[in-house]
Amino acid sequence: MSYCDFFNFEVVAASSGSNARAGLFKTPHGDIETPIFMPVGTNSAVKMLTNEQVLNTGAQIILANSYHMYLRAGCELIKKAGGLHEWMNFHKPILTDSGGFQVFSLSKLRKITPEGVYFQDPKNGSKHFISPEISMQIQEDLGADIIMAFDECAPYPCTYEQARKALDKTKAWFEICYNTHKNYSQALFPIVQGAFFDDLRKESAEFVSKFDCAGYAIGGVSVGEPQDVKNRITEITAPLLPYNKPRYLMGVGTPVDLINGIRYGVDMFDCVLPTRNARHGTFFTYQGNKIIKNKQYIDDFSPLDDKCNCYTCKNHTKAYIRHLYKTQEATAATLLSIHNIHFLLNLVKDLRKSIIQGNFEEYSNSLLENFQKI
Repeated sequence: MSYCDFFNFEVVAASSGSNARAGLFKTPHGDIETPIFMPVGTNSAVKMLTNEQVLNTGAQIILANSYHMYLRAGCELIKKAGGLHEWMNFHKPILTDSGGFQVFSLSKLRKITPEGVYFQDPKNGSKHFISPEISMQIQEDLGADIIMAFDECAPYPCTYEQARKALDKTKAWFEICYNTHKNYSQALFPIVQGAFFDDLRKESAEFVSKFDCAGYAIGGVSVGEPQDVKNRITEITAPLLPYNKPRYLMGVGTPVDLINGIRYGVDMFDCVLPTRNARHGTFFTYQGNKIIKNKQYIDDFSPLDDKCNCYTCKNHTKAYIRHLYKTQEATAATLLSIHNIHFLLNLVKDLRKSIIQGNFEEYSNSLLENFQKI
């Protein structure tokens, strides 16, 4: 038995003018049409939304965070409940990250060793250790369809030596993850690292491509680097990964980033941005990001975006949502979250359609021109 018994990826159409492609990714909990954006459910829930609301945005897959699940409620409890799908009562595909990024972002509260990472819970001070083997056990207990290798994410900026050491550890840890992981109904994705050094990125991509995996991820972007650096790293890395497997760009979620990533050959994206923006009163439109608390919306009885057909835009006005936000009603964040997630999912759906119809270059260029004017 192998992962091929549970997972399959097919490129159904490709752009002639770029590396963009439309795919179909078959998983144990359903098929995913790519390119796709994955809403983030950090603590096994997408913030401010019920599962029904998440599904009504058009979501085909969501992400949960192993680090947070490990600390609270605990992977043993979730395993006892039947895994994340039963725990959440969410029966579409779920991806869990390894917890590596969260652990390494703790900075002063962690110590990296060749075997793994010692760290303190910033909320209660309790001490923990996660190794590649433990990360695999945590994610196996959580039971997601797609699980991520334990890696070290170098910061931005960093020296070449720092990036080199982080990559060497990432490579060694992936081999441990690969040899430890035996549940083929869970697809293990390795992660390309190498910070912002082209030669290290190429080395990392070539290394992970030697392993027969169900998909591959690009990590270590969206960590504070300029837009042009992010674009360059994605553009050189994505085409180096196997063509017949999905490519996942981790932690990316602005409309411009999605368009560029798809152009470079990326199939999957995730980011907390749509819900985080919503909680701060910001919403996506085809005329750029807008802020609901602005005075211009006091008596604006139009939807958040005239082109959007999400629940929020079909039922409520900017004036109403502004009132909710200004009076600190939680419903404002819910309505803005619904809109923002739907906006990104509709964006990638339309881009997928343009790839299939053969006009991706023209359509994506027009979108980029519009977004970048703002």
